[in-house]
Amino acid sequence: MDFEIRSGDGLRALSRGKVGGYAARFNSPSCDLGGFTEIIRPGAFASSLRAGLNIRALYHHDDLSLLGTTQAGTLRLREDDSGLAFELDLPDTSYGRDVAVLVERGDIAGCSFGFRVEANGDFWEERAGAVVRELRAVHLHEITLTHDPAYRDTTVAKRSMPGNRPRDLRALWLETL
Repeated sequence: MDFEIRSGDGLRALSRGKVGGYAARFNSPSCDLGGFTEIIRPGAFASSLRAGLNIRALYHHDDLSLLGTTQAGTLRLREDDSGLAFELDLPDTSYGRDVAVLVERGDIAGCSFGFRVEANGDFWEERAGAVVRELRAVHLHEITLTHDPAYRDTTVAKRSMPGNRPRDLRALWLETL
């Protein structure tokens, strides 16, 4: 399983030292992700949330800029009808305070998440001549706050493609038929 990254939207300051928003939106097609588009289906994060995994909140996917964790109760995640919603209590650290100010000013307005697709957790098909991937079950590792999500006009967009793909997308899609 390759580690993947996406962007979401809706980041906002909730109160002093607390931010929230959506790390992912359901049923919203992504931009072209290199020959295919992607849709995250409701329930895609359910097994990760149910399992009680220690999911981290980071700043720019940087492990050294830890902002909170589900284990400590400083990151709260839930799926609702719209997507993967979160609330985060920012740490009283230099970068935690910096992030709070940047969110309040609107300089940081985006979110992202890192995940691996669970076994049989995605479905590929061709629709009207375009390849579409549905994410149905993912292993969520982290959410991240970022100032520069790749696709600002979509709710689920940025993708970190594996650097070394052994099979082309069409071949992978054909295997699922």
